[in-house]
Amino acid sequence: MTQHNESVAYGIRWHGRGGQGAVTSSKILAEAGFLSGFRGVTGAPSFGAERRGAPVTASTRLSEEPIRVFSQVTDPDVVVVLDDSLLEVGNSMAGTHPGSVVIVNTTMAPEEIAAPEGVRVVTADVTGAAQAVDLVVGGQPMVNTAILGSIAAATGLITLESVQQAIASAFPSKAAAAKNFEAATIAHDCTHG
Repeated sequence: MTQHNESVAYGIRWHGRGGQGAVTSSKILAEAGFLSGFRGVTGAPSFGAERRGAPVTASTRLSEEPIRVFSQVTDPDVVVVLDDSLLEVGNSMAGTHPGSVVIVNTTMAPEEIAAPEGVRVVTADVTGAAQAVDLVVGGQPMVNTAILGSIAAATGLITLESVQQAIASAFPSKAAAAKNFEAATIAHDCTHG
């Protein structure tokens, strides 16, 4: 999944917990995708009875062509799991298929995570990356922007440069943007699988 070509669309589904910023990240990823050359991009939340800590999902689509589908991604090419506890309760592997990539924020090795046949599991200690740069809000490491570095490393769909630009656009404070990008760079470098 290191090159994208015309008429191919990629569906990315995010799994997080309320308050982790999955919806924000889905939108930042869409912008990074646009900056990486995709012309059709969307980032959309899934709303239900969300509350802080409850499982939530969001979707991002990247395409060379205009996107005319705005529903949630149900057959993902990429799954992003912000909290490895969601592997047990969040149904994060649903709809994956041979060739899908599942990116998990965890200290586990990729081979320790059960996945359907043909699904590639990639892991990174994104929590550790956020903690390394003191990207902590209300006592919680902010992993949503940091994992963008892992997405770049695992898929090649976006570049670190586009991640940096998209983060800078999302955070008006240069200091906050720099800290978020530093965490993304660390996550990029510790991505395995």
